[in-house]
Amino acid sequence: MKTPITSLLLLIVLWMSCCASDSNESIQDETQEMEDSTETLEGVASVTDLAVSGEENQYSFNVTIASDDLGCQQYADWWEVIDTNGKLLYRRILAHSHVNEQPFTRSGGPIALDQNTEVYVRAHMNTTGYGENAFKGSVKNGFTAFNLDIGFAAEVLNEAPLPNGCAF
Repeated sequence: MKTPITSLLLLIVLWMSCCASDSNESIQDETQEMEDSTETLEGVASVTDLAVSGEENQYSFNVTIASDDLGCQQYADWWEVIDTNGKLLYRRILAHSHVNEQPFTRSGGPIALDQNTEVYVRAHMNTTGYGENAFKGSVKNGFTAFNLDIGFAAEVLNEAPLPNGCAF
């Protein structure tokens, strides 16, 4: 004679065996979708704000960056100022990741720059390179957010100064 608990367990086992293949396929599909979306997420470094102080040929830039930092394996490793011809004018090395400090601001200078010279300010990620979210402008006229082609002035990528490691 079967007890109510035994009957209930038997029903659960039958239900699980019946539906397991459907639910396993569903779980596998959801897992694959999550893996696919993870593979398409790339770490980027974006300039989100910029402030300039100082005097001509001795400016300090305070650059705010939002980046997908994960630690030393993936982090924003510099920001730079380049002119509209692609010449590197200044590069600020970021010596560590900013996992728990997003967005973050770092200053750099002095930057030898005429107040009328139009420049781009962009950030670089150690794993994916330059981000397209940059700022464009001049000290005299101000700076605004600008989508800069990530391949612009790619030749400066290996110019000094370059990072020599990541502290944390």
